[in-house]
Amino acid sequence: MNIALIGYGKMGKAIDSIASERGHTVTCKISSANLSELNPMALRYADVAIEFSSPEAAFHNVKLCVDAGVPVVCGTTGWLNKIKEIEQLTLLKKGAFLHASNFSLGVNIFFKLNEYLAKIMNQFDDYNVDIKEIHHTQKIDSPSGTAIHLAEDIIKNIERKKVWTIGDITNQPQRTIHIESIRQDPNPGTHMIHYASDIDEITITHDAKSRMGFAMGAMMAAEWIQGKSGVFSMDDVLQLTN
Repeated sequence: MNIALIGYGKMGKAIDSIASERGHTVTCKISSANLSELNPMALRYADVAIEFSSPEAAFHNVKLCVDAGVPVVCGTTGWLNKIKEIEQLTLLKKGAFLHASNFSLGVNIFFKLNEYLAKIMNQFDDYNVDIKEIHHTQKIDSPSGTAIHLAEDIIKNIERKKVWTIGDITNQPQRTIHIESIRQDPNPGTHMIHYASDIDEITITHDAKSRMGFAMGAMMAAEWIQGKSGVFSMDDVLQLTN
């Protein structure tokens, strides 16, 4: 297939490498240096666009792809306050849009483990839960989109937890999930869910060894979305069930 790569940083370059190995053609490479070249003409040969840019640019980039009738797979986080608009536009245009906070197979399995554990811990009020995430210093958004996804899944499944925060939780610790964000090179991504009571602790962790797992997942999503219309997630691609 022909791929438009929107965002040509470390992730974009990893996806470019995998695309070549799998016999695909990258028809355009858009970075911050040539963002002005992103227009319908640049997308005319693309079967799919893969978007890993910045929170500031993502909405415009994705909207342009949807308007141009190009299925788009997006991994940019930090802009999700506008994602409903994109989803509505996709359905109106009968296009295809897939967003994931994390494309890694391992992380998506980790999401399911987190949901399952939260359902169990809902009945044990003595345990408090917090999240720690560690990423390289070039990671722009804090906390990570993956950490937010994990926190929101816990909130859906533990009745006593209502909100997440990166700030002080001393006033209402029982209803709040604290997320600690650390930026430390060269870490490509670590996420820890930690439950603690007065008598013991339970921790589950996902450690990424490189960006290639994320890039491969994005490529799988791009291959999967061909010929489809609608709004999708990695659950659709991987068919993971609780």
